[in-house]
Amino acid sequence: MGYIEDLREIVGTKPLILTGVAVAVINEQGQILLQKRREGIWSVPGGFMELGESTEEAGRREVFEETGIKVGKLELMEVISGKEYFVKLHNGDEFYAITIAYVTTEIIGGSLKADGIESVEVGFFDLDNLPDCLSPHVKDFINKNIHK
Repeated sequence: MGYIEDLREIVGTKPLILTGVAVAVINEQGQILLQKRREGIWSVPGGFMELGESTEEAGRREVFEETGIKVGKLELMEVISGKEYFVKLHNGDEFYAITIAYVTTEIIGGSLKADGIESVEVGFFDLDNLPDCLSPHVKDFINKNIHK
């Protein structure tokens, strides 16, 4: 089991504060890497940190696990938190997310492919032609930090 699952064994569904990362990967054409999650929503790769990881390590791991792409240097863009980032999952688990958001243009390897678990589809998109079912939080992030 992972860190969050271990915590859930102790606290049940009570609210937690969880730290995660999100990474906007920009290719040489200026397109952004997005993943379609099982719920049908498009987002940037990301997820929660594991014990002992730096946020940068977590970001690189999540990008690779979810999209097959290996990235290098990450540039910190913003820290996102607040009551509007409260989540209650279908199983009753509750948490407040603190998200460390990065951007990178350094693609160093791998091959683009959805993992079939968290990502059902992945691709690079022009900033002026993003998918309709884009997460509103990701849309705000792109408008504030990337597509100025």
